[in-house]
Amino acid sequence: GSSNCCSATADEGFYRSRDLPRVPRHGGSSSLAMLLAVLFGALVALCLFLVCYVNCGTSLSLFSAYAHVGQDERRGSFVAFQSRYLLAYLLAVAADWMQGPYVYALYGSYGFSHAEIAIFFIAGFGSSLVMGPIVGSIADKYGRKKSAVAYCVLYSINCLLKYSTNFKVLVFGRLFSGTATSLLFSVFESWMVFEHRKNGFPEEALSHTFALATLGNGFVAIIAGVAASLLADSWGLGLGYYAPFACATAILAVDAVIIATTWTENYGSGVSTGGVNLVGTLQAAVVDFVSDRRVALLAVLQSLFESCMYTFVFMWTPALLGSNNECSGSISLGVVFAAYMVCIMIGSQIFSYVREAFKDLHVEKVAVFNVMVASAAMAGATIALNYRESCSQNQLLLLCSFMLFEMCCGVYFPLMGTLKAKYLPEKTRATLMNIFRCGLNVDLVIILTQVGKLSFCTVFELCVFAMLTCTLFQAIFYHSNLHKPLPLPGITPTPPAESNA
Repeated sequence: GSSNCCSATADEGFYRSRDLPRVPRHGGSSSLAMLLAVLFGALVALCLFLVCYVNCGTSLSLFSAYAHVGQDERRGSFVAFQSRYLLAYLLAVAADWMQGPYVYALYGSYGFSHAEIAIFFIAGFGSSLVMGPIVGSIADKYGRKKSAVAYCVLYSINCLLKYSTNFKVLVFGRLFSGTATSLLFSVFESWMVFEHRKNGFPEEALSHTFALATLGNGFVAIIAGVAASLLADSWGLGLGYYAPFACATAILAVDAVIIATTWTENYGSGVSTGGVNLVGTLQAAVVDFVSDRRVALLAVLQSLFESCMYTFVFMWTPALLGSNNECSGSISLGVVFAAYMVCIMIGSQIFSYVREAFKDLHVEKVAVFNVMVASAAMAGATIALNYRESCSQNQLLLLCSFMLFEMCCGVYFPLMGTLKAKYLPEKTRATLMNIFRCGLNVDLVIILTQVGKLSFCTVFELCVFAMLTCTLFQAIFYHSNLHKPLPLPGITPTPPAESNA
């Protein structure tokens, strides 16, 4: 979702933590480490300023269109709805973040080889690829609330199965993990968009909710990462690397209860159609995909951007440390990761500010600017890698390029959420969102199996090419919609209660 990059899934732990035993916990005392600490402090200060500046007036201005007597009631209703969604969503991604840094470490502690562990991750991505459209169709037909609870159940099963050291059991658990990931990245957002429109909240307030979800995701990632480290090191009651997974199971149980008791049910068609064949739902989604060029373009844009994003997730650690971890003593990976999360939070607030300050600026045009900056960030990283003789050279340029790319990711998540809310038909929303992820999952399987055979420079050069291609398609998408306003999906809003004044 939105959890999405360095938002992400536990599958990222494959590259995030594969070098964990060989990397010192704390960085060295080099000038770069000192500069990184100062940079991190500056980023935190900027983030806090933006959060306060952007959010103080946003919730007020969003409801300025209502009659004065109804503003406070509508605003209160919206904040309550937003809080219900964000609480459930952030608990869901917190459980995901708890696991990320220790997936590979846990498998390694069981004695599995690198090749065997790769099979676990390929099984997870493959499961998401195959099951994504199916679970999306189930969510659209049988209910998004039920599917969100199903995410909690399936991911809990995956966590519980990780206590086993049997290879086949662990592969089986990865199938649950991949299916749960598909639910996480589709049903929560689909539920929120439907309920938002059913309640008649301002359309521009959707972007605000998406931005807050991205902001919260970055904050939760930092807290969950610290908590997971403490659990694995000393507070895990002897469970070792399994302790974060046990904690994630408890979080998921709480989240399932919250969703079951505070959410209302909604469906792609507005009402339950349990008797309809799921194949028909999938066919309807495919028709929507191929008949509307804008929907197909969104899928291409998501695959291109997120493929680069996940490649970055896989590669940033070895790119900074060098092929043989020769720079592991000069930089703290924990501080770098926290800085990335703060950059994502900053990006989300930049998006909120732009949407609030430039109301006439098309979100499609913002997307063009964002991918252009992301392309420049990837180009900067490529230059830094191409013109260095050792890992200690061009480190500052590399770090700044990576942080700039993460800010673009922070803009991307609420931006893409806004675009999908605008262009995807409601009746097949969750199904289409999982079809969108099919291209990404294929890319991830290829990356996972091939990236070790390529140099750092080649990998990031491919990312630059992909981002430039994404920029081209984003410009086409913007111009194709410039004079084609799209009517909102046919959701009948619930009228606000009339005032007696």
